[in-house]
Amino acid sequence: MLKIGGYINIIIGIGHLIGLIWPEQMFEKTGVLEEMKALAQIHFSLPYLLTIFVALIFLIFGFYGLSASEKIKKLPFLKFGIYTIASIYLFRGIAEQLYNISQQTTTIPETIQSVVAVIIGLLFLIGGLKKWKFKIE
Repeated sequence: MLKIGGYINIIIGIGHLIGLIWPEQMFEKTGVLEEMKALAQIHFSLPYLLTIFVALIFLIFGFYGLSASEKIKKLPFLKFGIYTIASIYLFRGIAEQLYNISQQTTTIPETIQSVVAVIIGLLFLIGGLKKWKFKIE
């Protein structure tokens, strides 16, 4: 599970970087076009820098998943990192969807993104629980 979560994050990170070839289309598909246009008003490079930063975060998350699945060298604070990543994804998926429902602004793409976030969060959570032998009795 951790390996799958790791590879998914690496693919998402690389996807962000490749998307910079067609930034406007990527920002539109991911629902952040207006926000990125506002950032570009401050400085033209900000949307690109933010996207690179986000891609690096996804890559780091991916490396933690692969590290926990023993596919790469052990990273520092591995157990803490895995559960933090799981928490971030679960919070993002659940809280955003609850907020959108409460505001009656839910869209299909946002719902899909939330479901994907919850799935990735569960991969990290359940993978971590299995790795570190958490047993419910």
